[in-house]
Amino acid sequence: MTPSLDSAALEAAVENVRAAGVPGLFAEIRADGEVWRGAAGTADTETGAPVTPDMRHRVGSVTKTFTAAAVLQQTEEGRIGLDDPVGRYLPELVPGERGEAVTVRMLLNHTSGFPEYLPYAFPSLATFPDVAGTRPESFDDERFTRHDPVELIGKGVAAPTDRAPGDTPGLYSNTNYLLLGELLARVTGTTAEECVTRNVIERAGLRDTELPSGPYIKGPHSKLYEAWFGMIDPPRDYSVYDMSWVIPGAGLISTVSDLNRFHGKLTAGEIVSESSLAEMRRTVPVVSQEGKLIDYGLGLHPREGSGEPDEHTFWGHGGTVWGGGTMSLTRADGARQMSVAVNLQRWNRLDSSGRPRPHPIDEALAALFRVAMDG
Repeated sequence: MTPSLDSAALEAAVENVRAAGVPGLFAEIRADGEVWRGAAGTADTETGAPVTPDMRHRVGSVTKTFTAAAVLQQTEEGRIGLDDPVGRYLPELVPGERGEAVTVRMLLNHTSGFPEYLPYAFPSLATFPDVAGTRPESFDDERFTRHDPVELIGKGVAAPTDRAPGDTPGLYSNTNYLLLGELLARVTGTTAEECVTRNVIERAGLRDTELPSGPYIKGPHSKLYEAWFGMIDPPRDYSVYDMSWVIPGAGLISTVSDLNRFHGKLTAGEIVSESSLAEMRRTVPVVSQEGKLIDYGLGLHPREGSGEPDEHTFWGHGGTVWGGGTMSLTRADGARQMSVAVNLQRWNRLDSSGRPRPHPIDEALAALFRVAMDG
């Protein structure tokens, strides 16, 4: 049985996140036909303009689910084989024995062994994922840079790695999803952006979702405040940003309502077939960019609710960009959904060992997710 929506509890939980230190956040929760939308705080700390639930937002790695769905559609059409070697399609990007060893599935579930290219796109992040040695200067230097994905792929593929193709735990890496973008372009004869737009965004009937071609967010949106672990103080707005460095992996602009609509249709078998959805839910252990061990499927990862695991597993994705964060989850049976957006990132300062310190925002967000998922 799906718990009904408790508006008072949701309003209090959203307000607690704002009170813990997030300038603004907004959310949409759905349960068995009921819909709750709410927001708290400001979209602009200088003017005090409020956030609203219908605002567009950079949703970061939630994009990966859209890209993965587009790839699974091509497998249904027979243009891509999940267990085919990537070198069969992109021999110039993944040549030789490595191209024969790495499969499309390994790109989708981050077991290719390819490291993250992020430190090469943003030189002041050269020690990433060790954040203690990083500096945020590249965020400003690269704000309007138009990156070539092929060059970034080359840097990721050539970077040192301690993992062979197929090794688990895998290593979460945007290099995989840039390669999937090139794969979509190769097999469809168009761009990855056009493929995802036509076959996923439009098929789902999403009106406020796009893969942008420039640095601006169209329509009502919040500023996005990046703190980079206290190194940017006060946090700085990065809502205007050229996302060409990560479009197939984290470039999407959407709304919380559109994200729920998309995941609802995905769960209902209206974006990919039931068999493809089952493939997306086959997980392997993967080390996240935060160094945590997570279960990861093909552009989806699970999160458990409070009930029986089979009934109360939620599937979806989280995402971050410079200044913005999103979590979008839908229960396996489609009966309950949650999408939450915040306009602050990396609020945790580092301790003496370089690890993020606990912050009240962490627990406040976790409490909001519990109320949203479990009622």
